[in-house]
Amino acid sequence: MAEGSFFSFIPQETSEKEQIDCRKIAVILPAYNEEVSIGSIVLLSRKYADRVIVVDEGSTDRTAELAAIAGAEVIVHSSNIGKGMAFKTGFAAAEGADIIVTMDSDGQHNPADIPKLVAPVLSGEADMVNGSRYLNGRETDTPAYRRVGQAILDRATVMNSDVKITDSQSGFRAFSASTKDIFRFNAHGMAIESEMLADAGRAGLRVKEVPIGVRYDVDGSTENPVRHRVTVLLMIFKDMEYSKPLYYFTLPGFLLGAGGFYMGLTFLRNFYLGGSLEFGPTMLMILLTIVGVFMSFTGVLLHSIAGLLMHLK
Repeated sequence: MAEGSFFSFIPQETSEKEQIDCRKIAVILPAYNEEVSIGSIVLLSRKYADRVIVVDEGSTDRTAELAAIAGAEVIVHSSNIGKGMAFKTGFAAAEGADIIVTMDSDGQHNPADIPKLVAPVLSGEADMVNGSRYLNGRETDTPAYRRVGQAILDRATVMNSDVKITDSQSGFRAFSASTKDIFRFNAHGMAIESEMLADAGRAGLRVKEVPIGVRYDVDGSTENPVRHRVTVLLMIFKDMEYSKPLYYFTLPGFLLGAGGFYMGLTFLRNFYLGGSLEFGPTMLMILLTIVGVFMSFTGVLLHSIAGLLMHLK
């Protein structure tokens, strides 16, 4: 294990866990081939938590072995079946905890921020706390496409969840144990963060954000950032199909219908001035108008049905 890479996070000798609260805190660490960092992260997390649960997602290195040596409870999946399933396993294993904290295991997150995350849950201000890298503004030293991509995901997540959030992709969060049964854990990839916010919004959880630090120099992610953002965005849109039909159907339907209507007015003006109607563009205008009207009414109908079901509940 590389010396000095993670030990800058080590707190003072007096345990801050005693200063947090007498309630039990469990930290869940999904891990895949993190043997370089997992030992340090487990040791540091134990300073602030009663239990550290490492869910090994089919690692081919010594992640599970080193996590166990550092004092974690280790659960091993036979293959990498995704972060969502790792969370599902971890939340189930955290039975008996009062507060559950999720954190990345690659060393980006500082375990010393755990007291800051759990404080709003302990005080009764929140059911879920999101650690945000951007609460005080976005850094300007990262590539523009990354900042734009993150902003799009944040906006789409807010639309889908109705939860005002500045960092939808943060993996550093705290939950009251009473919330653990409201999450679906269906997302297979990194989209689980947005899915959990959507679930929190639908369940009416009180969500609060606190600022956290992050280390990008230890980023172990091998996933292409553009592909990751597109995958998450598609998942969010798919989720909107049933939860936000006005966004999923009515808004694009209105835009298509408006485009068809504009084309129709243009064709009529040209025809009035002596021009002729071309078959291809005319058929496209008719198609856009029909599809647009159909999608708009479909969204309104589904929205009404969803409202009725909510009322009946």
